Amino acid sequence: MRIGILTGGGDCPGLNAVIRAVVRKGIFHYHDEVLGFMEGWRGLIEDKTMALDLDAVSGILPRGGTILRTSRTNPSKRPDGVQRCLATLAKHQIDALVAIGGDDTLSVAQKMHEAGANVVGVPKTIDNDLGGTDYTFGFDTACNIACEAIDRVHTTAEAHNRVMVVEVMGRDAGWIALYSGIAGGADVILIPERPFDVDKVAESIQQRHERGRYFSIVVVAEGAKFAEGAGAPVVQDMGKDEFGHAKLGGIANILAREIEKRTGFETRAVVLGHIQRGGSPSAFDRVLATRYGLGAIDMVHRGEFGCMAALRANKIVSIPLTEAISRNRTVDDEMIQIAAGLFEEIGAKEAATS
Repeated sequence: MRIGILTGGGDCPGLNAVIRAVVRKGIFHYHDEVLGFMEGWRGLIEDKTMALDLDAVSGILPRGGTILRTSRTNPSKRPDGVQRCLATLAKHQIDALVAIGGDDTLSVAQKMHEAGANVVGVPKTIDNDLGGTDYTFGFDTACNIACEAIDRVHTTAEAHNRVMVVEVMGRDAGWIALYSGIAGGADVILIPERPFDVDKVAESIQQRHERGRYFSIVVVAEGAKFAEGAGAPVVQDMGKDEFGHAKLGGIANILAREIEKRTGFETRAVVLGHIQRGGSPSAFDRVLATRYGLGAIDMVHRGEFGCMAALRANKIVSIPLTEAISRNRTVDDEMIQIAAGLFEEIGAKEAATS
C-alpha cells in the first residue's frame, strides 16, 4: 500500500517517534511505501511532500518537533480545501492517510473520511485533553519540564521570600498544571475547570506566611479563569487561528500583580510557554508514541478507517474519530480531590479546587 502521513497543530515531543514507527513497520512488515505531507493539512492543499524511507527516519526517535513540520491549517476554511486534499491523495495514489494531531487536526480527518478518504488518526496534544484515550504522548514530557521549572523557582522563591506564579499550558484542561503542581510541591494550583477567587488565593498564601513559610509557589494553567471575570480566560490579543482559537497567555502576570496587591508580598511571574513543547521526548513518550504509530499502521491494514488509535487500560485500541473529537477530556473530580487533599481547608484548598 501507499501510505500518507501528516502532523498537524502544535508541535509536540514524540511526533517523530510516531512517524518512525509507521515507516519502519510499514516497510518491514507490510512492504508499504510511505509519503509524508509537509506542514499538516497545508501539505495536502499545496501538494508539499517528502519521501519517507528508512534513511529518512533514521535517528529521529529522540528528536523533538516533527521532520514533517506542522501548521494550524484548516482546509474547511479554504475554497475547495477538502476537495484539494482529496485530489492530492488521488494524485499520489495514496491508499490510506495517517493524521497525527489533536482535536482540530482529527476533526478535519473526520471530514476527509466522510468525503471518502481512508483516514486513521493518532492522538497528539501535550494538554492531554483529547477524548477517548487515557494519555496522549507529549504530556509526560511537558509535565517533566514544568516540574523541573517549579523545582528551580522553589529555591529562588525561598531565598528572596517571594511568591512565584508559574504559568503552564492548558487551554481547556488543567492536566499539566495539576500533575506538575502536585509533583513540584506547589502551594496553589489553578485550572480551567474551576474559576478561582483571587481573594481566596491571597488568603491561603497569607495563612502560609503566618505559619512561618515565607515563600509560596502558585501554578496556573494558561486557560484558568478569574471567577469575577465572568469565566473568561485571559487572552493576548483578539485574533484567532483558523480553528477559532484565541491566543491565550498573560494570566500569570495579572495574578502576580493581584496577589502582591492583596498580600504585600513580593510576587513574580514565570511563563514557561513553548519551552514545554520543545526538546527531546521523555522515555515514556517515546514508547507511547511508538505504540501509537505501530497501532495506526496495523489499523490501516485492518481497514479500520475513520478511527483513531487510543490508549485504554494500557492497551492500544481502535475507536471512532467521532468519539475522540466529541468532547475534551477535562480534569475529573477525583483528580481535583487528590490535589485538594494536599492543602489546608481554608484558602489553598479552595484555590486547588478552583
